[in-house]
Amino acid sequence: MNLQDDIQIRWWKLEEQFVEKFGKKPDVEAVLFLIGIQELGNFKSKKKFNKEQKQDLMHVAVCTLLSQSGYYEVESHDDDGWPHFVQLKELPQYNMMEQENFLKDHILLYFENIGQPFKNF
Repeated sequence: MNLQDDIQIRWWKLEEQFVEKFGKKPDVEAVLFLIGIQELGNFKSKKKFNKEQKQDLMHVAVCTLLSQSGYYEVESHDDDGWPHFVQLKELPQYNMMEQENFLKDHILLYFENIGQPFKNF
């Protein structure tokens, strides 16, 4: 089994957990959005986010995910509790499929580290 097959099998298992929790299969963007909400930590106080906030939440998710491999670290938090990241090293140059697998691998690692996905939702 190659790395891509391993990532795909683990991704399908994660999708099953999402279907059980939310009733539908998510795409990568939906997973990033939910990770961003979880990382921000105020998911119960605010249920609606505007388009810019949704993009910011996905950015928080990507930086959080890639911090696991030393690409980013939290530099500070603003007055509203939003984390701000600093990039520590250059990201690898991948084609579109490789980028998606790179991101999926980091998402899977994130959930392995925190346990059950979105237990607070």
